[in-house]
Amino acid sequence: MFEQHLLYSQKGGVFLLLLRKFARGVGVFLTKALNDEGYLAGVQIYTDGACSGNPGPGGWGAVLMFGPHKREISGFEANTTNNRMELLAAICALEALTKPCIVDLYSDSAYLVNAWKQGWLAGWQRNGWQTSKKQPVENQDLWQRLLAVSKKHRVTWHKVKGHADNQWNNRCDELAVAEVKSHS
Repeated sequence: MFEQHLLYSQKGGVFLLLLRKFARGVGVFLTKALNDEGYLAGVQIYTDGACSGNPGPGGWGAVLMFGPHKREISGFEANTTNNRMELLAAICALEALTKPCIVDLYSDSAYLVNAWKQGWLAGWQRNGWQTSKKQPVENQDLWQRLLAVSKKHRVTWHKVKGHADNQWNNRCDELAVAEVKSHS
């Protein structure tokens, strides 16, 4: 007998499907997807943001992948900045995960990736959400939201070259731009 374990996205669509086979009452995983600490391993996320004018109407896109499963999500804001769209893409992608995951998140945004890899976020928090020049951190609301959702997962942040030969980054850009065009 097979029992299907489904993880649902915020929009109700199936994102991940794990199969568990029970043999004489003892569960045997067909695939070892969860690590010893209960994190789902092997999730990849690509994100991108776009803005028509900066500020102006903006869109974001993300591709979430786990094994053979792939899900695309996107969104729009009427008056925003490119940096806000880059952040929102990562936030919404991580929020779409319904279980704790080990995630490799890829973005072409140096603003997003360097905040994690170069310790900007830790410094901003230490300084009461002020920059090294004693100015308020821009997009603090989104940074705080991203921090909160990131704590549910183990995220490794990767910088990719934008508008180059990365298939998934290019797809995220298409999703983001399509959101802007569909609302124009």
